[in-house]
Amino acid sequence: MKRTHILFLLMTVMLSACNSTKKYTSYADYPVYDGNDLELTYSQQATSFRVWSPTATEVKVMLYDNGNEGGAYKSLDMKRSENGTWTLKVDENLKGKFYTFQVRIGEKWLDETPGIWVKATGVNGKRAAIIDFSETNPSGWENDVRPPLKNFTDISLYEVHVRDFSMASNSGIKNKGKFLAFTEHGTKNTYGETTGIDHLKELGISHVHLLPVFDYASVDETRPADNKYNWGYDPLNYNVPEGSYSTDPYNPVTRIREFKQMVQSLHKSGIRVIMDVVYNHTSKGKGSHLDLLAPNYFYRQNVDSTWSNASGCGNETASERGMMRKFMIESVVYWATEYHVDGFRFDLMGIHDIETMNAIRAALDKIDPTIFMYGEGWTASASPLAEEKRAVKKNAKQLENIAVFSDDIRDALKGSWMHQDKPGFVSGVDSLEESIKFGIVGSTQHDSIDYKKPIYSKAPYVNDPTQIINYVSCHDDMCLVDKLKESKPANATEIELVKFNKLAQTVVFTSQGIPFIYAGEELYRNKKGIHNTYQSPDSINRIDWNSKDSHKDINNYYKGLIALRKEHSAFRLPTEEMVQQHLKFINTKIPNVVAYLLTNHVNNDVWKDILVIFNGNRRPVTVQIPQDEWNLVCHDGQINLSGLAVINYTLFNVAPSSASILYTK
Repeated sequence: MKRTHILFLLMTVMLSACNSTKKYTSYADYPVYDGNDLELTYSQQATSFRVWSPTATEVKVMLYDNGNEGGAYKSLDMKRSENGTWTLKVDENLKGKFYTFQVRIGEKWLDETPGIWVKATGVNGKRAAIIDFSETNPSGWENDVRPPLKNFTDISLYEVHVRDFSMASNSGIKNKGKFLAFTEHGTKNTYGETTGIDHLKELGISHVHLLPVFDYASVDETRPADNKYNWGYDPLNYNVPEGSYSTDPYNPVTRIREFKQMVQSLHKSGIRVIMDVVYNHTSKGKGSHLDLLAPNYFYRQNVDSTWSNASGCGNETASERGMMRKFMIESVVYWATEYHVDGFRFDLMGIHDIETMNAIRAALDKIDPTIFMYGEGWTASASPLAEEKRAVKKNAKQLENIAVFSDDIRDALKGSWMHQDKPGFVSGVDSLEESIKFGIVGSTQHDSIDYKKPIYSKAPYVNDPTQIINYVSCHDDMCLVDKLKESKPANATEIELVKFNKLAQTVVFTSQGIPFIYAGEELYRNKKGIHNTYQSPDSINRIDWNSKDSHKDINNYYKGLIALRKEHSAFRLPTEEMVQQHLKFINTKIPNVVAYLLTNHVNNDVWKDILVIFNGNRRPVTVQIPQDEWNLVCHDGQINLSGLAVINYTLFNVAPSSASILYTK
């Protein structure tokens, strides 16, 4: 055999080996690509593509002139590269074009996908867009800064859906259901009262928590006039803003610029922006953009190889696998840097592993340690991930500066979320005092609490109050007004229901930790008794801004609570040690009454001692208080930080279903 022929055969064998697909015995064996150039690198001179698909036998890039119509004008083969990636460089300016990847596994070509790391898409997110990101920045974007924040306990959260915020005909907002609604100032309701972003500023909250605003699957962006509603917990493209919230979903630049305008506007109003992120599942499993590049890899399986479903949505992602972890970290960092997002709420965070969550925290700390992270410390169903590895509530002490929601205080206050007719502390149910006390200390360790008695947790589960979210309702399940009505005790009047409402939020805003309210609660919002309104029409979900006139008293009370907390640092203790040393419970010996003191100018508060009394009874009670000259600032559903009265006696009457707050100088 001639030498040239031997060399040719050797080269053919080597090339074949290089291009062959490796067989992996487990998902742990899959390579992890550690570069920062996945998906797309654009310049006017060239566009480079890199996609991770380690089990592919062939990968193509399909180029399109249009974001949703017509066929590909060119199909280009990618070359196998390092650590499971495939690459292609096109030496021309492709700005304005669209693309997809198509992967062959064995002999089967899978459906086209815009990829996982995609950052811009056409309408409905089916094709990725090639844009110049410098063209997405609104005027002055380079000067946008986060409003100041010292401690996480200084936060007050306001959870709102983009569409709910502005859809009502009485909102006075032009860009109804759009990101730009948050940029409109001077808007008024029918009675001339402030609405929109001016209302948020007037209310005094520090952070707006936006229900999912990434690109989700359930709303057809080509039919913006349809009254088609969804919360957005069905992810399609994680790194792209939702197109139905933009004024032009066909233009990939528009949705990005308008999202940035929203953030910029909120920042100028002194309000930080939280994104609700849903990395725990995708809108569909088989055929998702994740699965079309690396089938099965990004999802957990049961021992019988069926797909696990801790999300309750048909699939659950596998955060512990190298490339899913990398994706989650890089995605969160991307939103924090490109879009200046100030925090992240993780849906069903208990599905994710602790190591990944702490890695995300570490990555955000390098950008700005005041970026806030919190999530639901539970799953919707069982998961094959061992419980000791999950970012669930009981493991919160292993999470680094990541907060969890307190269902303990939520259900103790208003009654069980599972039993709509079951009331709670604020409606007159006794034997819940220890649960209320547990909420007051921010789920930390305190010697005055009998941990056998709280309704759910039987031990403290966070390191400091900075790790707990106190709330009484959110988008899930019945809103507060509907729940209190549904579970009201016999003969309870509308006046009493308002008292129950005010008492619940007073506990939330005076407890140690981070208070959270559902948008419109300050306007006595209801959703006509519907538990989960994720597909209900605007008539159910939209905020009725005229309620600001009909429920002035409630709105003013909520404003007073937020002002009380903002002006008095005693309610914002950042450490467990400060709570233990300065928060002292008073044994009133009266059922369904909880009282406590915050002592000695704690956390540099201008008030010396603060006395807080919660009366969950539907009758007045007389409580013995320490002898002093007390200044009364909250009593029987009224708040006035300048003072309501001076109290010099020790037998103090607390009104039914209400809170009293007093202080000494």
